[in-house]
Amino acid sequence: MLNLIFMGTPDFAVPTLESLLAWPGGRVVAVVTAPDRPAGRGRQLQASAVKVAAEAHGLPVLQPTNLKSPEFQAELKSYAADLQVVVAFRMLPEAVWNMPRLGSINIHASLLPQYRGAAPINWALMHGDQETGVTSFFLRHEIDTGDLILQEQVPIAPDDDFGSLYDKLKTVGAALARRSVEAIAAGTAPSTPQEQRPDLRPAPKLQKETGRLDFGRPAAELVNWVRGLSPIPTAFAALPDGRLLKIFRAQALPADAANQPLATPGTWASDDRHYLRVAAADAWLDLLDVQLEGKKRMPVAELLRGFKLPA
Repeated sequence: MLNLIFMGTPDFAVPTLESLLAWPGGRVVAVVTAPDRPAGRGRQLQASAVKVAAEAHGLPVLQPTNLKSPEFQAELKSYAADLQVVVAFRMLPEAVWNMPRLGSINIHASLLPQYRGAAPINWALMHGDQETGVTSFFLRHEIDTGDLILQEQVPIAPDDDFGSLYDKLKTVGAALARRSVEAIAAGTAPSTPQEQRPDLRPAPKLQKETGRLDFGRPAAELVNWVRGLSPIPTAFAALPDGRLLKIFRAQALPADAANQPLATPGTWASDDRHYLRVAAADAWLDLLDVQLEGKKRMPVAELLRGFKLPA
């Protein structure tokens, strides 16, 4: 029976932890997650989703602020893990990922080597991909570059956004992690070096300005940008009066379909009742689901009941 240590923080990682807890071939001896963080209006400390799940199962929880500290590494070593499984956690120093006799594996939400980095789900959608997936791999020095174990492809539906695709991939990832650990325990796990290809796209951490829409781009590209950032961190644009409008859903609308000639990119248009649009490079971007500063998220028709497009 393998002793496992699980490392993860957000709810994306919880199904994988649950799948490992149900595996009869091993036991999770400890969980490593982020320290509690202030959250909400009251800024009260909030535990990570992984910590909540771990404590519900009575598991020891480690919350290091410094992964290189001798005290943390000594405590980690005391659990004598055979393997560490990492999902949506921090970059590990070699002394940590190389500690178990079987090493450490990571579950990454892309078909590596495509979309190495912190935000693979977002970037796959933002680039308009029709397929993504989940990969398990052995951790090495450079981020997301270790030898591949298993992959599972997942189609991206036209109406998928970050939220829906995130939910699909966390379920697929849990099953893939279980199969990967089973293969490692049986000594049959593949270990395939990643290809170095010229078509690889990175998946860097999203910054706030990533969400600002550039209306000089084609409307279809902007639709994908909105999908990749919805519901969080959310695409946005400045209204003519400077107020920011978050955009959760949008569609491309050619000028003939809109019965409205295309204007200069960035031009806003509305009938103050049914539609709110912005001219993009080749079509109108028809906004469907939005949130005005200080208001809740709502369909555009609902917003327009009490809002008029500023001149």
